[in-house]
Amino acid sequence: MTFTIEEMSPHDWERVCAIYLEGVATGQATFETEAPAWEDWDAAHLRFARLVARADGAGNADDKVLGWAALAPVSRRRVYAGVAEVSVYVARRARGEGVGAALLAALVEESERSGVWTLQAGIFPENTASLALHRRAEFREVGRRERIGQLEGRWRDTILLERRSGRVGTD
Repeated sequence: MTFTIEEMSPHDWERVCAIYLEGVATGQATFETEAPAWEDWDAAHLRFARLVARADGAGNADDKVLGWAALAPVSRRRVYAGVAEVSVYVARRARGEGVGAALLAALVEESERSGVWTLQAGIFPENTASLALHRRAEFREVGRRERIGQLEGRWRDTILLERRSGRVGTD
């Protein structure tokens, strides 16, 4: 499978949302149980580093989006302007094809170009594929947040991972 990493556009939202809902359905990707409207998602994410992996070659344009990645601010306080939370979602049909690794690598690159010095991710301990993906991208475990939230009436833990830039915020 060949693909290209490109900037996400609002026109990609329908497919991005469908991929997000595939993640929601696993019960292992997010505490959310439904997808937000585009306007809400747009307002909650940083304006840069919104990426899609798009399949190369012929086919329906909607089916070409294989995955997406984006950053959300962790705080509105200026002191945390260089800290962002990572989201990476890959379509079920494209998992295990290197899409997630390519998206995460491009997201790291874009974040550093935009002055972000710390990326963080909160991942359910049962989501071993996502944990491995982030660890391969030089994220390190900084802790376990026990009973941090409920999903469908059940308390869940998350593993908190972070990646510190080697180029931004090193002075």
